Amino acid sequence: MNCIIIEDEIPAQKILKSFIARIPSLELISAYQAAIEANSFLNNNTIDIVFLDINLPDMSGLDFIKTIKNPPAIIITTAYPEYAVTSFELDTIVDYLVKPFSFDRFLKAVNKAKDRLEASNNTLDENAETIFLNVDKTLHKIIINTILYIESDRNYITVVTENQKLSYIDSLKNWTTKLPKNQFVQVHKSFIINSKFVDKISSNTIFVKTTKIPIGRTFKQELLHKLGV
Repeated sequence: MNCIIIEDEIPAQKILKSFIARIPSLELISAYQAAIEANSFLNNNTIDIVFLDINLPDMSGLDFIKTIKNPPAIIITTAYPEYAVTSFELDTIVDYLVKPFSFDRFLKAVNKAKDRLEASNNTLDENAETIFLNVDKTLHKIIINTILYIESDRNYITVVTENQKLSYIDSLKNWTTKLPKNQFVQVHKSFIINSKFVDKISSNTIFVKTTKIPIGRTFKQELLHKLGV
């Protein structure tokens, strides 16, 4: 699961970062001190969890939640317990952490978010946007959200998902019109990747799950923009 922090106090950010680093399944993508800084990133990227303070310098965290399109799982982190009742009226909030909170309490909140995300994914799979690929005279159903990356090799395209790998004659250019632009990005003349599955970037290499994919010089700026870096 990936996550971001929206917290204006640096000491509180540091505590959250240290707690996140202790959970192998949780990856911190970015941290922001104001809601407006995070707004553009959230509208252009898929995030699983947001750790959100309520008292932010530009707007209330609760008001900010209402502005997010398709909001992720929200875990509130605040020093003010009196907001708890109001917070839980918002369906996207999965837990409410009152500062100072322990790592055990933090982990419990993360596990609650994980359970909700897994339940949501199981529901969405049946209705997720799909595409059928004709490979070797057989139509294969592909759920677009499960695509890890697409690789081009001369006249062939290989579509790699979490549990499939299909190769057939096509061009990478055709795929740029089929995929959601807020989730997929071309990183090389031969690769389109799903930003949802990016684990890390090292120099001119991007890791999608465990696969190393080169980053082309002309594509790097757009990639970093999509990832909010």
